[in-house]
Amino acid sequence: MKKLLFTLTAIVLFNFSSFAQSLEDPKGEVRLNFLNTIIIGSVEVGYEHFISSDQSIGLELHFNDRFNYKSTSGDKDFSATAFLLSYNFYFAGDENGKLHISPFFKYRTGDYSDTLDGAPRNVNLDSGYLGLTGGYRWNFNNFAFGPFVSVARGFSQEVNDVFNAVEFKAGLNVGYRF
Repeated sequence: MKKLLFTLTAIVLFNFSSFAQSLEDPKGEVRLNFLNTIIIGSVEVGYEHFISSDQSIGLELHFNDRFNYKSTSGDKDFSATAFLLSYNFYFAGDENGKLHISPFFKYRTGDYSDTLDGAPRNVNLDSGYLGLTGGYRWNFNNFAFGPFVSVARGFSQEVNDVFNAVEFKAGLNVGYRF
């Protein structure tokens, strides 16, 4: 028990000693797309590694990913996961908040099932997407939050036959910088 308390105390002291530095020059950020989790049940978590104060590389995982805001009422069911890789540019702002733009590549895997003319149909959603995200990010005591919109183009004919080739999304990211 004493070893556990000592270890926890050491970790807390180390974190407080690096707190001032992380406010000025964060190395990373973890985040959640809070809006889409509430509205459509898609859990979108991400990590961003800062290369400099105005550029970063992002990696996101989207569980229960949805195409646009397509309804799943009736006999419709999404079962998809997506991986997104982005390069983020921050500009037009200060340390309290900046605009950002991010070209990205997204790969969605899984399937979508529904009924078409009374017959069950299963669509393989395995597809790559190229897109662009833009938004604003506010920073407050290591917390980062802000709205964004994105547009992407999918490259699977099977998916494009059921859904639009162009996908629009929006959200509100809430994150922590360290």
